[in-house]
Amino acid sequence: MATMVLALGLMSGTSLDGVDAALLRSDGVRVERLGHALTLPYQPGLKARIRGVLGGAGDVPGVEQALTVAHADAVAALLERANIAAADVRVVGFHGQTILHQPERGLTWQIGDGALLASRIGIDVVVDFRRGDMAAGGQGAPLVPLYHRALAADLPRPLAILNVGGVANVTWIGADDSLVAFDTGPGNALLDDWVQHHCGLAHDDGGRIAAGGTVDAARLARWLDHPYFGLGPPKSLDRDAFAPATDGMSPADGAATLTAFTAAAAARALDHLPAAPRRWLVTGGGRHNRTLMAMLAARLGAVVAPIETAGWDGDAMEAEAFAFLAVRSLLGLPLSDPASTGARYPAPGGAYHRASALSGEVGTDSPPGKHAQSTT
Repeated sequence: MATMVLALGLMSGTSLDGVDAALLRSDGVRVERLGHALTLPYQPGLKARIRGVLGGAGDVPGVEQALTVAHADAVAALLERANIAAADVRVVGFHGQTILHQPERGLTWQIGDGALLASRIGIDVVVDFRRGDMAAGGQGAPLVPLYHRALAADLPRPLAILNVGGVANVTWIGADDSLVAFDTGPGNALLDDWVQHHCGLAHDDGGRIAAGGTVDAARLARWLDHPYFGLGPPKSLDRDAFAPATDGMSPADGAATLTAFTAAAAARALDHLPAAPRRWLVTGGGRHNRTLMAMLAARLGAVVAPIETAGWDGDAMEAEAFAFLAVRSLLGLPLSDPASTGARYPAPGGAYHRASALSGEVGTDSPPGKHAQSTT
């Protein structure tokens, strides 16, 4: 059995909120959560610049550099808070910021300069987690289910873990450890954009705006006619895959209907699961939205609870996952499961950037695992 090593994970999701950073120990199979995590919000100017390159337009190189520096700042802040030296961290898993995801065209694009990050923090860095899966015919997403399964080893099954970030995705774990995972539909992105445009707020805090509105049932039914919801998994989405018609709606009614869209889309996922989950654990920023949580409970027909009820940290979940996947990448272990992404085989992956804290030299290689050659 491999040795447990200290790893740090970084995640910046489609909600564009900022950088999540978390530490854990892992041997690529087992997980020891340390409880050290933080979120470093993007400065408004950087958040606007990231929005400006979504889809791959604009000053992508400049934004990539600024985003990488923000991630380096998050690493430094977390290590200082945890009182851990950079030399004690074996590897950093750097997901980067997704600016384009079109798996039907074989495209996914996460910006983030692994070599620059390694040189600034003095720790080896793994990036480019999705390419190996896509080379094996997969969607390149979702990748977090392997971490969900590692964490949920002792929980009753079947279990569903619903992550509501900018896009929402579900991981279903069966009694036999089988996995099904896919993007269910919109998460927070449409609602956040609506509230920002109409109310000048970053998000609907606690779901208070939606709580004051009325769901337009007819409009919601039209939105749910989108062909995506009838597709079986594997399937995944770009942040801006949906553009529902919201003309003429008040701010509160629009917020209520968009929130109901996220909940109803999650309920449609039941059509594609092998068995109804006994419990839904909700992670991501959406778990803080009380209106959304009530709508989910009404539509899913099972216990719906924040992921903290299982003793996990919903704010750190995805960052922890990329720490875990970075360790697996070093060992040449698969980063994805065919039942989650549609890949022809469990695919390894990742690009490895070596850092020298003494000389500042940086090297780039495939991870030193036995399957590293499959990622090129």
